[in-house]
Amino acid sequence: MNDSSNSLTLPIVGMTCASCVMRVEKALKAVPGVIAASVNLATEKASIQTESDGAPPNAGALTAAIKKAGYDVAAQTVTLSIGEMTCASCVARVEKALKKVPGVIAASVNLATEKALIKAMPDVTLATLAAAVRQAGYEVAPAVTATKPKRAGMARLPEWWPLALAAGLSLPLALPMLGALFGKHWMLPGWWQLALATPVQFWLGARFYKAGWKALQARTGNMDLLVAIGTSAAFGLSLYLLLAHRRDVMPHLYFESSAVVITLVLLGKWLEARAKFQTVSAIRALESLRPSTALVRTSSRNGSDQERPIAQLRVGDLLVVHPGARVPADGQIVEGSSHLDQSLLTGESMPVAKTVSDFATGGAVNGEGLLIIKASAVGNDTMLSQIIKLVEDAQAVKAPIQRLVDQVSAVFVPVVLGISLLTFLAWGIITGNWQIALLNAVAVQVIACPCALGLATPTAIMVGTGVAAKYGILIKDAAALETAHGINTVAFDKTGTLTEGKPRIVAIEAGALPEKRLLELARAVQQYSGHPLAKAVEAEAVQRGLTLIPASDASALPGRGVEAYVQGATIYFGNKRLMKEMMVPTQALEARAEAHENAGLTVSWLGIRIGTDAQCGGLLAFGDSVKPSAAAAVARLATMRIGSLILTGDNAVSAKAVGNAVGIKKVHAEVLPADKARIVGELRRKGKRVAMIGDGINDAPALAAADVGIAMASGTDVAMHTAGITLMRSDPDLVVDAIMISKKTYNKIRQNLGWAFIYNIVGIPLAALGYLNPVIAGAAMALSSVSVVANALLLRRWQPKQSGEKQ
Repeated sequence: MNDSSNSLTLPIVGMTCASCVMRVEKALKAVPGVIAASVNLATEKASIQTESDGAPPNAGALTAAIKKAGYDVAAQTVTLSIGEMTCASCVARVEKALKKVPGVIAASVNLATEKALIKAMPDVTLATLAAAVRQAGYEVAPAVTATKPKRAGMARLPEWWPLALAAGLSLPLALPMLGALFGKHWMLPGWWQLALATPVQFWLGARFYKAGWKALQARTGNMDLLVAIGTSAAFGLSLYLLLAHRRDVMPHLYFESSAVVITLVLLGKWLEARAKFQTVSAIRALESLRPSTALVRTSSRNGSDQERPIAQLRVGDLLVVHPGARVPADGQIVEGSSHLDQSLLTGESMPVAKTVSDFATGGAVNGEGLLIIKASAVGNDTMLSQIIKLVEDAQAVKAPIQRLVDQVSAVFVPVVLGISLLTFLAWGIITGNWQIALLNAVAVQVIACPCALGLATPTAIMVGTGVAAKYGILIKDAAALETAHGINTVAFDKTGTLTEGKPRIVAIEAGALPEKRLLELARAVQQYSGHPLAKAVEAEAVQRGLTLIPASDASALPGRGVEAYVQGATIYFGNKRLMKEMMVPTQALEARAEAHENAGLTVSWLGIRIGTDAQCGGLLAFGDSVKPSAAAAVARLATMRIGSLILTGDNAVSAKAVGNAVGIKKVHAEVLPADKARIVGELRRKGKRVAMIGDGINDAPALAAADVGIAMASGTDVAMHTAGITLMRSDPDLVVDAIMISKKTYNKIRQNLGWAFIYNIVGIPLAALGYLNPVIAGAAMALSSVSVVANALLLRRWQPKQSGEKQ
């Protein structure tokens, strides 16, 4: 082994056996720069030796190798608020600084939200990350909610005061330009011009010098550097002409150019800040759902209630919610009945009836009844807090299309400075008028500020994710929002996705066991399961007053059913494939099973094994109604030229019956979770852009394998964590709406990038050719940023279309 090496430890998630260890070690050793890798299954950690001479692999490369092997790294996610960023080149510099920190896997910086989302090893500290940002020349602080506007410096003064003061000082300098159009000569004496322009240049414009100097220290460039150099050149030329002129001749000065350009840039930044504040209106609306206090019942005997701050709530507290009040935390209703308005959480237009044992979501508005709710999640663990966190994270992460902007911004400022220098030299040498040459060079620098490029994508993403959340579509990452616009194939799970997911027992066919015993064993073997069929069995057993029998060694058999040890026998409950695998004879009831399946019912068998003897105890037939909006959603997809298919572990006859009911001809039935993922993979290899829609643990592999995974919020946490988009209402129509908002957002991104590039492609040559003076260039630059943000804000007008409406 090389003596010159570095060591690195990574915590690994998902390993279960020795073969996993070997697979991870092999993947790590294949990474260039890795000398040796040793993985410990007990501690779930990988110790890696890397070369110290040369360029050792960073944590991101090692993490990518581990993920490729099928595992993940247990990393922390840190969000930082970054101050003093002004353009896309600032974003690139902060990201570069963060990625150089040892242990940082990935870093994404958003100019619109002024936040950095960092994925790093657990031992990377906040102080280390903050130091890297400060060394790059920017301010940093732990992230605060995006809904609270920042007030820095002279906090008691309104935020527009620097702009108002700059405009007041610049107006006397600019008026003579207007007067000249009418033959009036209102030019102020030179020393008056100097007095007015100096505070604008060096006090109100100090921010540009400060940020530009930091950019130079980091050996890079940004918008502030362009403004500082350009306005300083115009100011310096004017000062030279003022000092060098003859007393009897008043030269033409350009103080108005430097002062007005700074004023226009300040105007653009102020308008931009106001517009950006509107892009987080959806999060502000969600934040407003959090009440500051809650009534907690401290004594059940006399009904004594105590008002407490939300931060002091604990799981298990009894919360008293009066009519018209907001539910302060997630929990189960233990007393009372009412209607809850959940529109801002789920997009549902009508209040939902709630009674004892129903779940109440924090932030919902109580209707007419008094409710007592037992808190099950408080603070950051509530669904509302999770939604806000996911939306903020989605807005912080870059869309793939942003990579083009990053590549351009990395070389943009140096290229612009080069064009400006060539403009200066060409005009000076050709015309001999170095004053005009300097002004044209300044115009090039001013109009080329890359603010619009940096804002084009993130503002559209912010508004798109925000308006989607308003209507119950929770988009977890920008990549999913961007990718969904190109979907041409949608794969639906059946139970809980196209159907209500609330099956009931329609028929019980006894085999070797009497009906009562058959139902008791079916309940016992499934008592730890959250599957909809298990809930249907539980409901039927409770209605009949049956006793719950204890079970042990219960385990799920993905795509087939469950098994457990009950009263001396191994019990199997699941589909016919499971019975066949366990060699349980089913011939006696196959005719009855076929009849139920032909009627569109789902059939589950119960098998009993004692020693080597296996018997069929009987079967249960379940009925589940199709969701009212399912057929309309499939029809809407068809009008958009998007094909649909069903992937389900249910029997073929029942699956086809549902397919016929909703208008889907392609049905894949009796498929295991791995088969669902395989089918999705095959579709993608054929060139299809696939969205998988599911709600269960068995859908997770397919959700991960699809281009876009869409989970129903009524399903399991595993499905929602795997998917890129979560639908807060279990409504297939929202699938179409999610694709529609993706299309709208992607179009806005393309429009914004188009406008941003056009401003520079057209503006820079015009400035270089002398058709734009610095004042007009400054106005155009400010307009470019504001127009990009304003265009993105038009997305706020989007609303989901009703079934049957033209898309």
